[in-house]
Amino acid sequence: MKRLALGLAILVVGAAVLSPAIAYLGLDPMPGDIAWSRGDLHLTIPVAYSLCASGGLALLYYFLKG
Repeated sequence: MKRLALGLAILVVGAAVLSPAIAYLGLDPMPGDIAWSRGDLHLTIPVAYSLCASGGLALLYYFLKG
């Protein structure tokens, strides 16, 4: 149970850390992303891309760790 909680925590923290970098790339929003507009301000939080990138990096770390 602790390993599952640790894995989920790594995904959430990794997504939060990777979100600004992925937003900088200017990719089109995926379903699950949060988009907000008011006047001239447009804000998109790439939740789906961040979770995918975080999951991929977590798997890469898991397999390289041995």
